[in-house]
Amino acid sequence: MKSETQDIIRLSSPHMSGKEMKYVSDAIEHNQVFPLGKNVTDFEDAIRTYCGVAACSCLSTGTAALHLALILLDVRPGDEVICSTFTFVASANPILYCQATPVFIDSEPSSWNMDPNLLREAIQDRIRITRKKPKVILVVHLYGMPADMQSIMSVADEFEIPVLEDAAEALGSTYDGQHCGSFGKIGVYSFNGNKIITTSGGGALVSGDESLCRKATFLATQARDEAPHYQHSQIGYNYRMSNISAGIGLGQMEVLDDRIAKRRENNNFYRCAFVNIDGITFLTEPSERYFSNYWLTTILLYPEETGGVTREYLRLYLQREGIESRPLWKPMHLQPLFDSYPCYCNGTSELLFDKGLCLPSGSTLTEFQLESIVTSFLIQLHVKTVV
Repeated sequence: MKSETQDIIRLSSPHMSGKEMKYVSDAIEHNQVFPLGKNVTDFEDAIRTYCGVAACSCLSTGTAALHLALILLDVRPGDEVICSTFTFVASANPILYCQATPVFIDSEPSSWNMDPNLLREAIQDRIRITRKKPKVILVVHLYGMPADMQSIMSVADEFEIPVLEDAAEALGSTYDGQHCGSFGKIGVYSFNGNKIITTSGGGALVSGDESLCRKATFLATQARDEAPHYQHSQIGYNYRMSNISAGIGLGQMEVLDDRIAKRRENNNFYRCAFVNIDGITFLTEPSERYFSNYWLTTILLYPEETGGVTREYLRLYLQREGIESRPLWKPMHLQPLFDSYPCYCNGTSELLFDKGLCLPSGSTLTEFQLESIVTSFLIQLHVKTVV
């Protein structure tokens, strides 16, 4: 049982490097404490260069970036948007913001991301039912694992439907050496407090089309027309990132590769610790084409092989020990908000939700903390096995 003085081992804590203060202090010194300024411009340039894209617009959240992306892709009331069902609700909510209809696609077992075969089946079926194509394919790179982008882009190209990549969890992940977020028409990243790097809150919209990012920035600053007075011809939003937040992001970009390396080290630590334990499997890069940042290390527990230890039993035990873990995402088609919308399911995401657990994965974890987590696991697996 966790003592009162023992710190909780968090799932994914922010990790400041100390490099952030020089940018934040500079913004304060030059009185650039607003959603404009050199830090924002430099942060956009850093993301653009790192991810190999033409342009970037830094925004207040990843959700805001998804919302603007759908607007830029001309999603309108009544349109259908294809979306991964196995994801966080922020991937799907912006579809409803646009008064469009989400059409959910289940996962493939290898990457846990959108199944390309179901994607093709769904598009064909929606054309048959509605007499028009879905407007956008919104694919998620879950837990930092790239989706099968070759197959997904092939389907998208076949039906001439633009792809929007939700790479909120996948900054630094690559497929065939190309960064997640750079395959589709638009990509989105998140800098929430639990991500690989953070600006406290924040996000970015990236594209190979510079005009789309310029339009995103325009819409994110209340869509103010060029005029000496405040004039507006269309709906705008207060979605721009602040110069202070961007300063934090610039400092974080300097250590991004180190943060990714540490997350991958954590993942390898768990794999080595559980290598001989029956009934535990990991989300694993399907081939050398995939490079995951392993934002979160995720496992599946099969109680028929673990002596009856289930995901929920273990999660509650770890919670009592002061170790934060979390079930895998509950699929969107099982959520009360979305259960009436079309879903093309194969059962994979439901199995993952039933058996899956996210382990503490942050880059602040010490070896002692990792060993404590593993020890707690092994104690429970052994006790339940011998009972």
